[in-house]
Amino acid sequence: MIQNDFLVLLAMLLYFIAVLTIGFVFAKRSNSSTSEYFLGGRGVGPWLTALSAEASDMSGWLLMGLPGVAYFTGASDALWTGIGLALGTYLNWRFVAKRLRLYSERTGSITLPDFYSRRFRDARNIISTIAALIIVLFFSVYVGSCFVTVGKLFTTMFDLNYTTMMVLGAIIVFLYTLVGGYLSVVVTDFVQGLLMFFALAVVVIGSIVWAGGVDATVAILSDIPGFLSATQLAVPQLDAAGNQVMQNGMPLFGQPAEYGLLSMVSMLAWGLGYFGMPQVLVRFMSIRSADEVRKSRVIAVTWCAVSMASAIVIGLVARAIMPVQFATQSAAENAFIVLAITMLPSFACGVVVSGIFAASMSSSSSYLLIAGSSVAENIFRGVLRRDATDRQVLIVARFTLIAVFLLGVLVAYDETSSIFMVVSYAWAGLGASFGPLTLVALYWRRATWQGALAGMFAGAGTVIVWHSLIAPLGGVFGIYELLPAFTVSLLVNVVVSLLTPAPAAEVAAEFDSYMQPLPEGVPAALNVVEEK
Repeated sequence: MIQNDFLVLLAMLLYFIAVLTIGFVFAKRSNSSTSEYFLGGRGVGPWLTALSAEASDMSGWLLMGLPGVAYFTGASDALWTGIGLALGTYLNWRFVAKRLRLYSERTGSITLPDFYSRRFRDARNIISTIAALIIVLFFSVYVGSCFVTVGKLFTTMFDLNYTTMMVLGAIIVFLYTLVGGYLSVVVTDFVQGLLMFFALAVVVIGSIVWAGGVDATVAILSDIPGFLSATQLAVPQLDAAGNQVMQNGMPLFGQPAEYGLLSMVSMLAWGLGYFGMPQVLVRFMSIRSADEVRKSRVIAVTWCAVSMASAIVIGLVARAIMPVQFATQSAAENAFIVLAITMLPSFACGVVVSGIFAASMSSSSSYLLIAGSSVAENIFRGVLRRDATDRQVLIVARFTLIAVFLLGVLVAYDETSSIFMVVSYAWAGLGASFGPLTLVALYWRRATWQGALAGMFAGAGTVIVWHSLIAPLGGVFGIYELLPAFTVSLLVNVVVSLLTPAPAAEVAAEFDSYMQPLPEGVPAALNVVEEK
């Protein structure tokens, strides 16, 4: 759409240079130890923790996926998903963050799978190994969604080949993650979180003004049956190829579908995923002090609520401004980009659309780093070679980054993929596998390692089976797979724990005391499973 525009390219190039510079600046410190590379030495402040958690969590889904849903079927799906995520963000920061920060330090854990094994005294590291494999599986899908975002961005803006642009963007993400480690990812995520917020604000305000104001926008959208309703779903009329039918220059819609209680609960269930999102939970583990969690919570929840509301409004207003621009939901995910191109001067457009690339970079870099740390720390040093040095672990981590990078590129190869749908699958897999496990690990004294292991398998397995075999049946079975999978995982965890022997006395004693400060002069993790 924009070809040979020097100012757009200049703005984006300056941003890329800044991102890569951050990676190199923090490379020396990050490479000093696995604790620094994977967790930033537990010295990350509240602002960095909050904005990096939200930026890595939302990804390009926020700027492209969510507006695309709002554009194509109206407010209801996007609204209830946003409410669920806002509630999930608050509850996760309120009930998980401080406890996980204290418990992970008490057990000397530097990765999420490591925490699960040490919490349950899993001397053979079975839990951490399975957790690491689940992370690699679903993070490969997640990384792929970020690469889809990058490919669509450059294809829409410059009319360049999707595959070439997707691979090029993926390589940039890979390089700065490979070099810089956790600190580079966190600091860059902070910058990118600010840029995403700025980009959303500019586009939402500009688009409303362009549409003629709030009243004019509402008047236009009210003519579409069910489009602005929270209890109805707008139904585009589609042709045999799946494209929306147009007539006399306007899109055609059928009678709206009722958006009942089951649909609302299904979308609200997105919030359950937060309890098991490794990219968010690892931020809780790295914050400088448990006392700073409250400040981070206020920042994170505010950023999340305002950003999601802006993204939804952008999708709705885009339908009023460009009613026939996008004929499929996948194409509608380009609404943010097209609005920015149309409304803004070239350099400003380059800065704003860099927010989309920022979102993808912040997320995919976190996913790559967490996958690398899980395999290297929890499988390589945890199982295969317990006497491995930090240098050897870092080498394995980087080879893992390469493997997940390649899998992500493979997932992203189809340019017709919907970012929203790809993210929803990975989100469900991670949320159902680790969400119930995180809650019982932090809150239930009687939880056992057998229950933890069974719950992980049940959660991941239910997501895969429900998504592939049950949801296509439709009706009540068409609910978001995270809801039944989270429920099954939690029930299995509880039942198996009650059917197996109670935890050892030292495990129970550590659980009873982990919220209390350690005695002065006593280092954390004196009682870890086995020194590696």
